[in-house]
Amino acid sequence: MTFWALAACGSRQDSRAGAASEETKTAGAQVKPLSEADLERAAITDTDLDGYEVNRILSAPSASRRTADPAECTPVVQALGGSSGFTATARTGRMISSKKHGPGASMILSSHSARDATRVMDAFRTAAKRCKTFKDIRADFRYGEAELQPDPGYGDDSVSLRLTQLAADSEDEEPIRVPYAVVAVRQGTTVAMFYEFNLPSGSRGKDPAVVPEAIIRTQLKKLGKLTVSK
Repeated sequence: MTFWALAACGSRQDSRAGAASEETKTAGAQVKPLSEADLERAAITDTDLDGYEVNRILSAPSASRRTADPAECTPVVQALGGSSGFTATARTGRMISSKKHGPGASMILSSHSARDATRVMDAFRTAAKRCKTFKDIRADFRYGEAELQPDPGYGDDSVSLRLTQLAADSEDEEPIRVPYAVVAVRQGTTVAMFYEFNLPSGSRGKDPAVVPEAIIRTQLKKLGKLTVSK
């Protein structure tokens, strides 16, 4: 068996308003997409996040070619790799690992035009609402139990999704169940995609996957500071 891990109204409005005051402030006014150098400066490092190790991962600005069956679920499959069907001005990625063996995350920052940044979020949200089960065609893995989570209220727009990867070598084989979580946040014209999974053999193997809030808020705060300085 080969396992390949590839690689969430009023109260929510109040939550988003509070998050904006702390993390984004003028980020919503950002119109010019950030450059690759800007994204590198904005990405969190070990010194920004206590208790985690942060390493750079490669991420190309091209649109993702990953597809799903049914096709309407493609934006979710693409988000599982931190990308989308839209070419970015620039992208950079980080792998964030807990030093205490807790949950971490992979994160991709993507800079877009204002229109495309909104379209990335809309496409992901629409697919997350519609798709309960689907197949990643390239990886030949199925996903199920996809459930859109309540809006976490991050940045200018945010979407949170939980789902389960069903990894098996054949349709007759009992699949290995791998819990996944994806959180997408738009801050100005930058989209941050966070994704995490639980190893089936680990202590959290049967628990729902989560992206730690500390990782998300620390990244958005640093991104917001760069936006303000520009």
